[in-house]
Amino acid sequence: MNIAVYDMSGKQVGSYEIDPAELAPRVSKQLLHDAVVMYQANQRQGTQKTKTRGEVAGSTRKLYKQKGTGNARAGARRSGTRRGGGHIFAKRPRDFGWRMPRKALQQAARMALASRIADDEVKLIDSLEVTAPKTAVVAGMLKKLGLGEKTVLVAPEKHDATFWKSARNIDGVSVSPVSELNAWSILRPRSILMTRAAIDAFRASAAAASKPASTAKKPAKKTARRSATKEAK
Repeated sequence: MNIAVYDMSGKQVGSYEIDPAELAPRVSKQLLHDAVVMYQANQRQGTQKTKTRGEVAGSTRKLYKQKGTGNARAGARRSGTRRGGGHIFAKRPRDFGWRMPRKALQQAARMALASRIADDEVKLIDSLEVTAPKTAVVAGMLKKLGLGEKTVLVAPEKHDATFWKSARNIDGVSVSPVSELNAWSILRPRSILMTRAAIDAFRASAAAASKPASTAKKPAKKTARRSATKEAK
């Protein structure tokens, strides 16, 4: 399929041919789901905490005698069944993070970008050249490209501090170099804006990952040399 290539003024300056199957022959929804859940779980702080009946303030004295009052029997004021008491199953700080194999995450990133390209949700730009940190320049560029009112991921080939400073104040816009892309960052926004050099770098990494590992050659058995030494002896 052909993807139109634009410049920063919104004018089409060429086209780019790419086959999504080149990045990922198939798209596994289960793998993408697992990768997204992992990235979201790793973002959880896990600092929630509630108090048990042994941690809340209050006396441990029995509220009233066991029998003869006509009320239900009751113990201390800090019981979890009373208002102001502790939590029966109190929450504790915990780590929600977990990891998937590195190659599985790399494959998920390729599947995610291939699916976005197949759905025509990736736009290409010739280059991203910003001379000074100006938010208005990047906002005007996105508006000319029809991305002004959408959540957008801008993926240059390398980190550009000037461009990052120009886009960081725009709501819904995130900037990430192509080397830091993952399945969650690719699937999260409504649209993706990549440079031609960035998609070339992504294709190169995908091609390198698809190559089979080179097998080392085993040294040949030196049977002739062994037989010669036996005869000499």
